[in-house]
Amino acid sequence: MYKNIEKQAKLQLKDLVEYQENQVVSKTLVQNEAVSMTIFSFDKDEEISTHAAGGDAMVTVLEGTGRFTVGDQVFMLKEGDTLIMPKDIPHAVYGEDRFKMQLTVSF
Repeated sequence: MYKNIEKQAKLQLKDLVEYQENQVVSKTLVQNEAVSMTIFSFDKDEEISTHAAGGDAMVTVLEGTGRFTVGDQVFMLKEGDTLIMPKDIPHAVYGEDRFKMQLTVSF
């Protein structure tokens, strides 16, 4: 089920993906018909443009600050903040600063 992650080991999720200049970097930890879990890093001013997911998407910011637009609402999330983006509602993610997040999508 899990991949790209050490099992039976204490770790920090934010350490699983590094920042890269002018890029969004991702590492998939789980991908199946029921759930997808991915860790992302965003360089400052990088973004994932507006799209919709086929399941409810839960994000938790692990480091830094990100701007999340869900429908017509804008949310500023910092380390420790979590947001649910409902299935089929268009959303976008923008790096206000460099930041890292965990994304879990339940289908």
